[in-house]
Amino acid sequence: MKNLHEYFLLMFVVGSVAYVGNVIGDGMFSLQSMAGMLILILIAGLGQLLSKLIPLNVPSVVYVIAIGIVASLPQTPWGESVSVFTNEINLLSIATPILAYAGIAIGRSWTDFVTMGWKAMVVSTCVLFGTLIGSAVIAQIVLTFQGII
Repeated sequence: MKNLHEYFLLMFVVGSVAYVGNVIGDGMFSLQSMAGMLILILIAGLGQLLSKLIPLNVPSVVYVIAIGIVASLPQTPWGESVSVFTNEINLLSIATPILAYAGIAIGRSWTDFVTMGWKAMVVSTCVLFGTLIGSAVIAQIVLTFQGII
């Protein structure tokens, strides 16, 4: 249960940061956006709780997705309210703290990264530039084909 408490605390911190990002980035300071963020935190927490209680080898993200789908179904009495409140939350305001957390999690294994040596640096640099240049080439082709540029 200690991990579950830590998970809820983490979700609250991430949700708070995302809410602040939502207010600053999109100017959506309202009780509806705050309620939407609390709903998202509750859904994520319930998904984690179910993954601990149900003895199946299913990742918690599956439970979170299932709860989110059921919570927002228009056939349910609460589905319309969940959709209205969560529509006040911008996706980028949620993605930013999640990506920051992923970066921190990766940063915890810097010692492993260092043990890989200079070859890992060369490969990661090539992958980074290849992805960047490849994305630019694909975007140029698609936008040119559509006549946008």
